[in-house]
Amino acid sequence: MIRQMKLIIPVLVLLMTTLVAAADESLAIARELYAAAAYEDALQMLNRLRATDVPASDRRGIDQYRAFCLLALGRTSDAERAIEAVVSAEPLYQPSDLDVSPRLRTAFSDVRKRMLPGIIQDQYNRAKQAFDQKNFEVAASTFRDMLTTLADPAVGPAANLPPLIDLKTLAVGFYELSAAAIPPPPKPPVAAPPVVALNPPPAQPPVVSRIYSSQDADVVPPSAIRQSLPEYDKRLGTTPGRGSLEVVIDESGNVDQVLLRGSVHPKYDELALAAAQNWRYRPATLRGVPVKYSKSIAIAVKIAP
Repeated sequence: MIRQMKLIIPVLVLLMTTLVAAADESLAIARELYAAAAYEDALQMLNRLRATDVPASDRRGIDQYRAFCLLALGRTSDAERAIEAVVSAEPLYQPSDLDVSPRLRTAFSDVRKRMLPGIIQDQYNRAKQAFDQKNFEVAASTFRDMLTTLADPAVGPAANLPPLIDLKTLAVGFYELSAAAIPPPPKPPVAAPPVVALNPPPAQPPVVSRIYSSQDADVVPPSAIRQSLPEYDKRLGTTPGRGSLEVVIDESGNVDQVLLRGSVHPKYDELALAAAQNWRYRPATLRGVPVKYSKSIAIAVKIAP
């Protein structure tokens, strides 16, 4: 029994030492090691922390101090990759003058200048995908973030050159469309009236689904509830073409299909098609029954000042 205890006690001591050491590891301690110029020790602790399931709020700080340590140790390539991780997660982040040396600020600045154009294009693609999926709140937020990133001084002259200047024109238009399409918050529920049993109405004969048009004289055409086009940006050119759209309006007054029949400008056409998808109508009717209807709409653009 005594022999077994002699074997167990060292194992318990080793286990307790390991648990205490793991509990003592934190981003705050790594910062203290960095401040004390113990770069290798700080880097090892940060690497271990990064391999764990840390909160997203701590991950940027871990990558940031990893970059600081790597630069202090002369490992420039590894430091740049650590900075890239910080910029990818938070494109607008810049270390403060009190936190780092001029050399570190320059390293962050160089990486941001190199990465931001690609990040801006990725933000546009994610925002446009959300718009196409009619997730307008996410689309508006992401388009706003993209425009904020585009205005960052690190982007420099590239912001006013293709392809970024073209993306800015599209992003402004899509942001306005997204913000306008966000539904208002729901009204508080109203108590339902008591249910009264009634005889069900006689079944109506099914209406054959077809698309009507102005050639059908006995059909009352749809009337517009919301049918507005975005303004034309004069940076696309001062002589826009004459365009037209063909929309198919379903029995509920929603736009079921949109076709471009005449082009104004390729970039404006994309905004016009997106806007038309959110138009609303009082549906066309045939003898009082709502029907699908194909309607042609001329595009007369106004050049924004």
